Amino acid sequence: MAGKEKILVVEDEEILLAALREELAQGGYETEGAADGEEGLSKAKSFKPDLILLDLVMPKMDGMQVLKKLKEDPATSNLAVVILTNLSDYERISEALSLGAKDYLVKANYSLSDLLDKVKTVLSRKKIANAGNVNAGQ
Repeated sequence: MAGKEKILVVEDEEILLAALREELAQGGYETEGAADGEEGLSKAKSFKPDLILLDLVMPKMDGMQVLKKLKEDPATSNLAVVILTNLSDYERISEALSLGAKDYLVKANYSLSDLLDKVKTVLSRKKIANAGNVNAGQ
């Protein structure tokens, strides 16, 4: 049996970080947490997650900077990223999507079960894309 899919939650609000990690663990995922952008970037390289939930507004390095650095580094450029934001700033969300984020959630508008559904959807899309890439290379 394959190991659990791994999710890195990069969120500076401690209570929300703990709640997200707990919900994901109950959903069968292995999780790690990071409280700021620098820690998130470091853990993305060491933990090698299947998916990153990335807050945009954080200390030390904001989510947009983290996303750019992830996408510039060949070791992390293929990681699936879902943006978490309190913002209804569609310009920043649009920028994040254009940089390679797979999806986004506005924190005030989703429940924890919505989060699990979004995670499952993004991970299944990633598996389908990876399977297509493997088949195309044969």
